[in-house]
This record gives sequence, structure tokens and C-alpha cells, in this order.
Amino acid sequence: MLQQSARRTPSSATTPHLRTAEVADLLHVSPKTVSRWAKEGKLPFHRTLGGHRRYPEHEIRELAAGLAQEATAS
Repeated sequence: MLQQSARRTPSSATTPHLRTAEVADLLHVSPKTVSRWAKEGKLPFHRTLGGHRRYPEHEIRELAAGLAQEATAS
């Protein structure tokens, strides 16, 4: 069963997705933090048939780049 916070897009099957650990590496946080942010609606994701979260690669990389710019600007 899908949670309400899970997001599906028509192109989700054709766009590359990342696993929780990969997102954690990109954002320099723990996998638990990534899961919590997804649960809180702070990160876009969809669930696989097995119930695992997958995150759209393009959106996560944009977020990581934006966070990197903020860190260098301050």
C-alpha cells in the first residue's frame, strides 16, 4: 500500500532513481536522515513494489548542488 507522501509521476519508470544510501552520500547525511526527510515530505520519492523508497536522481542532484552553493556562499 502506498503512503500518501509517496509521489508518482508519469515518467517515473523512465527516469533514473537513487537508493536511500546513494542519496545519503550525495547529501552528506545518514540514510536514516534521508528516510526521515522523505517521511516528512522534504524529499520527493516513490515506492517500489517491494516497498523501498526510490528518489528521482535529477531532483536530488539539483538539491545537492543548491546546498553546496549555500555552503560556499556563507
